[in-house]
Amino acid sequence: MVSAAAECPDRLALVEVGGRSLTWAQLDEEVGRVATGLGRAGLVAGMRAMIVLGNRLEFVTCYLGALAAQVVAVPVNPGSTAYELARMLADSGARLVVADGGTAPAVREAFEMLAAAREGRPLAEGELEDDLMERARDPRLVVIGDAAHPGSDASYAQLVAEPPGPRPLLQDPEKLAVLLYTSGASGRPRGAMLTHRALVANIEQVAAVQPPMMHGDDVVLGVLPLFHVYGLNAVLGSVLRHRAKLILVDRFEPETTLDLIDDEAVSVVPVAPPVFAHWLPVEGLRDRLGPVRLMLSGSAPLAAEVMDRFTEASGVEVHQGYGLTEAAPVVTSTLCSRHPRRPGDADGVRHTGSVGAALPGIELRLVDEHTGHLEGDDPGEIQVRGDNLFSGYWPDGAGGPDADGWFSTGDVGYLDADGDLYLVDRVRELVIVSGFNVYPSEVEEVVREVPGVVEVAVIGADDPETGERVVAYVVGDGSVPADDLEAAVRERTTSHLARFKHPARIEVVAELPRTATGKIQKGRLRGIERRRALGLLE
Repeated sequence: MVSAAAECPDRLALVEVGGRSLTWAQLDEEVGRVATGLGRAGLVAGMRAMIVLGNRLEFVTCYLGALAAQVVAVPVNPGSTAYELARMLADSGARLVVADGGTAPAVREAFEMLAAAREGRPLAEGELEDDLMERARDPRLVVIGDAAHPGSDASYAQLVAEPPGPRPLLQDPEKLAVLLYTSGASGRPRGAMLTHRALVANIEQVAAVQPPMMHGDDVVLGVLPLFHVYGLNAVLGSVLRHRAKLILVDRFEPETTLDLIDDEAVSVVPVAPPVFAHWLPVEGLRDRLGPVRLMLSGSAPLAAEVMDRFTEASGVEVHQGYGLTEAAPVVTSTLCSRHPRRPGDADGVRHTGSVGAALPGIELRLVDEHTGHLEGDDPGEIQVRGDNLFSGYWPDGAGGPDADGWFSTGDVGYLDADGDLYLVDRVRELVIVSGFNVYPSEVEEVVREVPGVVEVAVIGADDPETGERVVAYVVGDGSVPADDLEAAVRERTTSHLARFKHPARIEVVAELPRTATGKIQKGRLRGIERRRALGLLE
């Protein structure tokens, strides 16, 4: 970024919908001011700063300012509830939080929950466990704009008030750069520890793909949330690497986003699979995507038939990949596929069904817990090795790559003879709603606290707009009528969980299907949902 500011200072780097923008020189200046401000606020290398913002200029400047100061950035979903924020604040030990007018109220409420937990007062929302509170600090709130409370909050203007000071050189690339909350092995969200080495490695691995995903003269759509690893490193990181221009969009709206693509001459469009369902019915799609040379799909699998239909309707080839937070995130891409066409396909139709081959510098293998390393096209759990991998889960590095550098992803797939990866299933029962991870165990924990609930099983069901939706199967103790129990579950999940985690449907049932050993058979519940989708159930 420093070299970009020197070589092309007046070129636009960031454009925010609404008119604000930063050139490369202005971006470099603002990042330096944030880094200096963090130091004046008492943060030193290794301390954590949480970012609770949508896609706006200040997200980028705060994130890059934290990296420049060697402070650990903790970007989180700005739609998180106060209880979710309190858990992440306590767990990360964040000493400073940056918010805006939309997110500051929930952050303040989270601060109050931390104070109550320290004083031993019970929280209506749930417990903040002792191991979390042992790491908790008394964070300071920095608020963008006029929403700061005088006397208790600092303003963003105060944070960036001083000119940039000298930036310390990064002596050790193994220093922690970012904590990104994901499922880990336990099901409850845990902070994946991504070092400077991991972030830069994946940016360079993506840059080595041929043909290139991005050029310096590209205009890139920044509609993917920056708090998500895909938007953060695969999009923003690559834009910085190639000195492209990023158009920041805080909310996806099908028609408005298409207009923006035309107005800004957007050439690279990285999106999540639900976008294609929104755009497929649009008339004149081919003309409205006229400036686009490349569509990239990630964060969840895109159905092969949807990919083919979209390419036919738009004239734009869609490339997808496979990745995960712990890999910073990109592991494979169809741009790396060794066989771009299926036998018998018409010329120009790309091979579909796979998520592509491994990026340069990344190794893949399949394993079976009983037989070990698999050969051929048998499905197995996907393991990944490369410099882009994380260093384990916060705070102790547990669950990271093994002694030989291999990380077990929890996903099941198979490799064909040419090295293309096909996803089959997930070992972990993750539900992906509009590209966001929903961990069933987290939703189940909230539902179990509802009076009258005996058991609960949360699964994902196909949804044409969001990819998947959350469905909760609930067993009551008979003390509460089914309709009232459903309403109580809905009320609690609405107040305790971010919107994308809310069950789209709650089924109150007499019992849950179980194996002979007593394990809930979620596969049978998914079968019920598939039959329901086909109209075989009322």
